[in-house]
Amino acid sequence: MKPKPPFRVVRRCWIAIFVCVALLGLPLQVLASVEEAVFAGGCFWCLEHDLEGLAGVVSVESGYTGGDLPRPTYRQVSSETTGHQEAVRVRFDSAQISYAELLRSYWRNVDPLDADGQFCDQGDSYRAVIFTRDAQQNSEARESANAAAFELAQPNRKLRVQIKPLSEFWLAEDYHQNYAELNGLKYSFYRFTCGRDRRLDQLWGERARTGQPWEQPDRSNIRKK
Repeated sequence: MKPKPPFRVVRRCWIAIFVCVALLGLPLQVLASVEEAVFAGGCFWCLEHDLEGLAGVVSVESGYTGGDLPRPTYRQVSSETTGHQEAVRVRFDSAQISYAELLRSYWRNVDPLDADGQFCDQGDSYRAVIFTRDAQQNSEARESANAAAFELAQPNRKLRVQIKPLSEFWLAEDYHQNYAELNGLKYSFYRFTCGRDRRLDQLWGERARTGQPWEQPDRSNIRKK
């Protein structure tokens, strides 16, 4: 008969097992609240950079969606023949940032009045689109469009951001991922010469590139019944 292991050894084993179970369970808890959103807003280098720094955003990946061509390449998409837009897939912790809050940051990083592209990038592949994953996202996206129109003092019909169901999202080539971080000088020069921030400031003023709450109608002058 083998001798029983000392009590200290048994206790250490149980502690090790408990720690492993706890560590394995932690990511599952985090993953349970991770959701996805997909947006097109012109150059995906810029939109990726604009959204990845938000508190609660887990990751942002550049890619293509909106068209029918499977596994499209950058050259194919930029030929304006595929129906795809440059887009980003945002994974976010909904316990820290809601989809509605993410939408506010999206709107204030695009030009919603441009029907033909975004900033210096013109063409179908650069159009602004909110791709919704389900009915709830669709509803919230349309509510955000109403809020954006009010804040811009524009009728809804002037907004050129399309809201449509998400189809397949295809990751872009590796050299497009984290482009702003890995190619800071080239990215900054491109963004400046494209006039992206100048146009955002013109449209959104001090709320440009922010997730601040939407401007609300001034009801102070509304006659009380």
